[in-house]
Amino acid sequence: MTIDRRALLGSGAGALLLSGAARAGTRDPLAPYRTPYKYPKLILGGSGIPGSFDEKAVDCPFVFSANGKFYLTYVGFDGTGYQTGICESTNLIDWTRKGVILARDPSDPITRFNIACASILRENELQSPARLIKVGGRYVAAWHAYPNAGYEEGAAVIGLAWSDDLLHWERGPVILRAEDGAEWERGGLYKPYLVKIGDTFHLYYNAKTTGRPWKEQTGLAISKDLRSWTRHPASPLIRNGPEGAPDFRFASDPVVVSHRGQWGMFYFGLAKDGYARDLFAFGDSPTRFTKADEVLIDVGPPGSIDEKFAHKPAVIHHDGALYHFYCAVSGKWPNDVRGLAVARSKPW
Repeated sequence: MTIDRRALLGSGAGALLLSGAARAGTRDPLAPYRTPYKYPKLILGGSGIPGSFDEKAVDCPFVFSANGKFYLTYVGFDGTGYQTGICESTNLIDWTRKGVILARDPSDPITRFNIACASILRENELQSPARLIKVGGRYVAAWHAYPNAGYEEGAAVIGLAWSDDLLHWERGPVILRAEDGAEWERGGLYKPYLVKIGDTFHLYYNAKTTGRPWKEQTGLAISKDLRSWTRHPASPLIRNGPEGAPDFRFASDPVVVSHRGQWGMFYFGLAKDGYARDLFAFGDSPTRFTKADEVLIDVGPPGSIDEKFAHKPAVIHHDGALYHFYCAVSGKWPNDVRGLAVARSKPW
């Protein structure tokens, strides 16, 4: 029997009960990162248009600002594989689809079925407006691609892409392959998140072990020139927690930010119960993190848009509030509903 990642993420029964962090005194280091107020509806769902790249579902948000507007890149699934689209907004709630920015190439052995843009180089300060950063006068994005048809089949690779206008992208060569890494990443590479710190590019990514059931953890590769990459010896930076922890199976989809001289990593965990939730880890450096003992975005009650999963974070600060986008999943695999949702730090 074949079990894919979506089936694994939907196999749990019963919600994990977490007590949250016990806070000492009045100091609450997690306060700047919390977004307890969920918007009650999906802000983007599958288009339902036959033949469209995002007909079946949307996934993996990435948010930023440019040209006086907000933009959200996302992955669309059409029943065959992933492709990447973009939408725009003036208020972070109402989004207009602008089309595909990275499409699969049937003639290419790497992207013939899938290509998922996961991040574009941007400001990483938590309370910045998340403006993009150019390199050599161009925007640079990180993508991953699974080589076979279906949902994440085969050992994926990571690469970069370049653009002058955000809508048209030139795909560059592969920069990381699963077979070149350690045992924890040999099964395939997932979401890459690109950050520039000083003169060094940091590429955070999660990956999976071989075999089934697999586990996912988060590591790091670094580069001075975006061409030659070295895996950081501290990897995996975020490891799976013990049985009963919210990240027992997966510790995945990193988003790294800076705030008041410190670092933070949003990521999602998959627990033994099969439910996925967004989590957080504090960093005293961009290569060393300590997990917070509190769930940032938990699954919702039965019947809600995120009753199964509330995972895959993306954040932006606007008008005095932090917005936390995530992939919300309801229903039962394989007929679940997968779309994008948002929570923020102040009430709606």
